[in-house]
Amino acid sequence: MRHYANKPEWQIITRSRAELDLRDQQATNAFFAEEKPDQVILAAATVGGIKASYTQPVDFLLNNLQIQNSVLSASHRYDTKKALFLGSTCIYPKVAEIPIREDSLLTGPMEETNAPYGVAKIAGIKLCQGYRQQFGRDFVCGMPANLYGPFDNFDPEHSHVLPSLIRRFHEAKLHNKPTVTLWGSGNPTREFLFVDDLASACAFLLDNYSSGDIINIGTGVEISISDAANAIREIVGYQGEILWDTTQPDGNPRRLLDVSRMNQLGWTAKTDFRQGVAATYQWFLDNRASARV
Repeated sequence: MRHYANKPEWQIITRSRAELDLRDQQATNAFFAEEKPDQVILAAATVGGIKASYTQPVDFLLNNLQIQNSVLSASHRYDTKKALFLGSTCIYPKVAEIPIREDSLLTGPMEETNAPYGVAKIAGIKLCQGYRQQFGRDFVCGMPANLYGPFDNFDPEHSHVLPSLIRRFHEAKLHNKPTVTLWGSGNPTREFLFVDDLASACAFLLDNYSSGDIINIGTGVEISISDAANAIREIVGYQGEILWDTTQPDGNPRRLLDVSRMNQLGWTAKTDFRQGVAATYQWFLDNRASARV
């Protein structure tokens, strides 16, 4: 919303989860019938980190299938001119050439802990491609790297790695805890994309991209979970020690996207990792009472 507010030619239409359950096809159809949006960015999803996806596979698979089926079918029914479906790097094989190109999709098995989410996202990709092939719909698919930023979910049980680390180090600092124990070895690498950069990429794709081929959205820079944790610890100001519980799963060993196609189209990410984390932590401090925790 912060990015799109700078586009006066856009009239932004949103609904909160409390106002509209996108799993409900009838409610979604009613929304589309009332608003008749020209363009749709489908970012809604049931998401979370390794623990959430590993312990709630049915929620991650069923909820996401229902959301994307409902929104994409309504986009077709009510003649939306363009729809952008946001997938995930979870769609790619556990073992793939790094950086991961778009044509790596379905060339090998996914990482087990997030396979239900990845399967749902692949189904969404295939549905978009099907609407393009069968009905000529201009539905496109962007695959963003791991997202973080203001308004994130900071719940320790259901959040992604960066907001979870921000909250855990913040609370450890408040309570003077000598150590914080984190899952895994800290060795896997991830690529993190600041949410404002994704917003910019979405607007760019709506204006400049029309293809059935998926396209990666990221920074092209990877960082180990261990280095990310140390950077967040410094930004938060926690002085204690980090312990690693290697009995817990690491997830995918490396995840770095090949973003050359986006770069060649004319878009690149702008936000440095430490700058983005600092902005996210400041938002968390300023909105502690209302943040999802």
